[in-house]
Amino acid sequence: MPHRPAWAPDEVEIERPSAARMYDYYLGGSHNFEADRELARLAVSHWPELPMVMRANRGFLRRAVRGLVEQGITQFLDLGSGIPTVGNVHEVAAAADPSCRVVYVDVDPVAVAHSRSLLKGIQGAAIVHADARDPDSVLSAPETRELLDLSKPVAVMMVALLHFVADADDPIGLVARYRDAMAPGSYLVLSHATVDGVGEVMRDHERIYQRSATPIYGRTRAQVQGLFDGFEIVDPGVVFLPLWRPEPEEPPVDKPERYSGYAAVGRKAG
Repeated sequence: MPHRPAWAPDEVEIERPSAARMYDYYLGGSHNFEADRELARLAVSHWPELPMVMRANRGFLRRAVRGLVEQGITQFLDLGSGIPTVGNVHEVAAAADPSCRVVYVDVDPVAVAHSRSLLKGIQGAAIVHADARDPDSVLSAPETRELLDLSKPVAVMMVALLHFVADADDPIGLVARYRDAMAPGSYLVLSHATVDGVGEVMRDHERIYQRSATPIYGRTRAQVQGLFDGFEIVDPGVVFLPLWRPEPEEPPVDKPERYSGYAAVGRKAG
């Protein structure tokens, strides 16, 4: 029987890999189990650039948060936030404006437990244990109602989230339910795995993740753009991860399609 670390909640199935804990492993974290590491190592053996992709995704998140604070956004709802790591939304936002408020949401008990530990004593940030596919539970949670005023603009973060939502679970409808709860002037921040440019590599990745509790579904640029119904996509549009408003000091990216993910930010008009 696998060893259960003292920090692991009793309800966690430590023998079944989780995308949140695999992501933690890719980023060099320590809050993962052998089952997570084993499947993650298999994924990397098939796709050696995978950790680079994950770091690019985190880079997009940081740039998007900073950019939105500059636009006056001080409320963030981070769906599928995962296990805390360096450069969390509340850290990036507070560095730009200490008045920012952040609500994290995740269904993984390990992510929730470590988020609660990290956020203890921090004003203006909280974690909700809920499934992002259930907007009613997320939006009615006491933490959400206490910290966020949805009558005012908010940034809803769906960073590396919707590629874990199957077509049968209606990702377009899911985005629409959050959109309808957002005030005009709010923003949707989204990144999504794609089959564009990497083809069979992503399909192989999908097959590997079928062994986990969280299968992955790569989509095309047109499909990702379709998730922004009701939003005005801001410049530079739907682009590969490292191409979304890179920092001036960052070197040019060769073959950005290697990052196998799209990034975009949309504004709700009105």
